[in-house]
Amino acid sequence: MTKFIQLHLLTAFPAGNLNRDDVGAPKTVVFGGATRLRISSQSLKRAWRTSDIVAKEVGDFLGTRTVRAGTEAANVMIQNGADQDSAIKFGEQGANQLGKAKKENKTKEKGPSFIRTETEQLVHLSPTELDNIAELAKRKASGHEVTDKDLAAIFTSENMAVDIAMFGRMLASSPRENVDAACQVAHAIGVSASVVEDDFFTAVDDLKQLSNDDAGAGHLGETAFGSAIFYSYICIDYDLLLNNLNGDEELAKKAVRAFAQAAMEVPPTGKQNSFATRAYASWVLAEKGEAQPRSLATAFCRPVYGENMLSDAIERVETFRDNMNSVYGQTIPSKSFNVLTNSGSMESVLNFITE
Repeated sequence: MTKFIQLHLLTAFPAGNLNRDDVGAPKTVVFGGATRLRISSQSLKRAWRTSDIVAKEVGDFLGTRTVRAGTEAANVMIQNGADQDSAIKFGEQGANQLGKAKKENKTKEKGPSFIRTETEQLVHLSPTELDNIAELAKRKASGHEVTDKDLAAIFTSENMAVDIAMFGRMLASSPRENVDAACQVAHAIGVSASVVEDDFFTAVDDLKQLSNDDAGAGHLGETAFGSAIFYSYICIDYDLLLNNLNGDEELAKKAVRAFAQAAMEVPPTGKQNSFATRAYASWVLAEKGEAQPRSLATAFCRPVYGENMLSDAIERVETFRDNMNSVYGQTIPSKSFNVLTNSGSMESVLNFITE
């Protein structure tokens, strides 16, 4: 397998609100002078790493992002016979080694509070690291001393979680335990200009409808939504991924395959009950090689319009890619599939990036 793996995807979402901003509206970005719909990379990565596809392939090697690792340690102590005050004190000690423990709300009544066992920021831990915390909690519950040095030593590069290896880890309190991300994910953007619309909806009160009361709705509301074909770009530094996974090539290939398939099949979960925006990618181009990676988003600097938007978008990005290779004198091995023309297959693309 070569150094860089790149995935370019086009996925059509006819109507939805997959990723919302602070007022509940779909996220947007201005590109090429036009407002486009946008899905943040954080939303995409969350959907992939929690998907059934990834769980099936590498579920035993997935990490946990949480503020409650210290809380879990406190619970383990209690389960092993420790009193609550001692458990909370140990959980707080652990939280301060993982990051910075939260402070209690001084306006609340005084007394033992598990809030002190939580960290201010999310901490991404591998299964082995979580097991290490649990073992220290059991040791503490049995009356043995557990020092700050012991707690700091829970971090390990052995049996590294694949999602930490892929997407990295940043610990301000323990920078030596930081992990550089092997996978970079761009925000997905619409290839066309989009207008965010409002869906006015009503909900009927079933019992009210059966009585002699007025027939008015039980609830009125509005929700914003939009539609677009999204261009997504993913770049994986395979050498770095392999290094993060301590040279375990079998696991690295499984991780690449699982996350690539999830990128093709799994959308974010936002507002799925309202819009059922469960679309697969309609076009995927995979590239690999040692050439400097590059996004093909510039192909859509001029918005795509018309009745054949998907086929026009595919033609646009393929032409841009060929022009890019010609101008830079590059020959980058690639494999693709196109649902519109029934050419290629997902299996052939996945085999290509992992062979």
